[in-house]
Amino acid sequence: MELTTEHEELKRSAIKFVDAEINPFVDQWEQDEIFPAHEVFKKLGDQGLLGITKPEKYGGAGLDYSYGAVLNEALATINCGGVPMAIGVQTDMSTPALARFGSEHVCNEFLKPSIAGDFVSCIGVSEPHAGSDVAAIKTTAVKDGDDYVINGSKMWITNGTQADWMCMLANTDSSGASKHLNKSLICVPLKENGKRAKGVTINRKLKKLGMHSSDTAEIFFDDVRVPARNLIGEEGQGFVYQMMQFQEERLYAAIGNYAGCELAIEETIEYTRQRKTFGKPILDNQIVHFRLSELMTEVEALKALTWKGIEIHINGGDCTKLASMSKLKSTRLAREVNDSCLQYWGGMGYMDETSISRRFRDGRLGSIGGGADEIMLGIISKYLDILPGKN
Repeated sequence: MELTTEHEELKRSAIKFVDAEINPFVDQWEQDEIFPAHEVFKKLGDQGLLGITKPEKYGGAGLDYSYGAVLNEALATINCGGVPMAIGVQTDMSTPALARFGSEHVCNEFLKPSIAGDFVSCIGVSEPHAGSDVAAIKTTAVKDGDDYVINGSKMWITNGTQADWMCMLANTDSSGASKHLNKSLICVPLKENGKRAKGVTINRKLKKLGMHSSDTAEIFFDDVRVPARNLIGEEGQGFVYQMMQFQEERLYAAIGNYAGCELAIEETIEYTRQRKTFGKPILDNQIVHFRLSELMTEVEALKALTWKGIEIHINGGDCTKLASMSKLKSTRLAREVNDSCLQYWGGMGYMDETSISRRFRDGRLGSIGGGADEIMLGIISKYLDILPGKN
């Protein structure tokens, strides 16, 4: 699709914000293994960057997803993976279903302050024994009068130690209904008056291979009472809503990956142009410049695939197949690009201080989070009608 001057201005403005308010502090946040989410999100909210695609009546800009995609390209210029991932949770993972299906009450209570940057949000789907198998979650939300009483745990929760609320997927029907029709999405406050909500325990802050600046938590829920009006949409439709919500998460991943791959290749071109071995720049070796050219060609093909999916999504079509293809291809390509580029940095590529080593660490999560590669292949196979038993 053709982008406008408005798209370009949004991207330029967002990159300017990143350069001034985020990148100067990234190294320290990586070392601290956390970044000040409330401070950063408030600045983003003040710039109108947390609600680009959200309804105007809740403080959003009401623009279509192409503008969100351009913003996500800009966020890829952040010099780490953890911070843009945390922002993406707020914009593309925990709030799309809320904005689309939420009542006025929940949108005013949770969406509006999230767009403003007053709240930090997280998405609560994965559990210790239910990652990619979303239907296998065990957390329950049982009706008791005007409340839900929640018991269970959530694992690998991005923003988990700092979040004010969680968009939680929980089992709300124990009558034996289909595992795809017994779940609901609920807005669950994690804090009350600045303190940890009763029954909510941050069991531990998780130490990860990469994404160091993003805080990730395991959270326990013990008889946590939540008003039933915090339900998003209809009871029993949570699995369906979450599957829809996943599409924007997967497009977000694809956009971030192709933009990150471009940067990795450009940084490697510059490094290998300056670094000399055996009397000539490393880039002058045919094996190097041919390989980088090949990888950039793959990036351009991925970009075209991703934007085709974005266009379908904007026009109200089902982008599931292309979003899954884009997510699969982008995460695998990121691993290939980061590994190949790191090799050309030689010993410096293995040093923690270089950007390519951080990209290498951070990029590995892509093929696991938001639906593993194998899940993407299963979805694609379903759309191609080639699953076992279909032939």
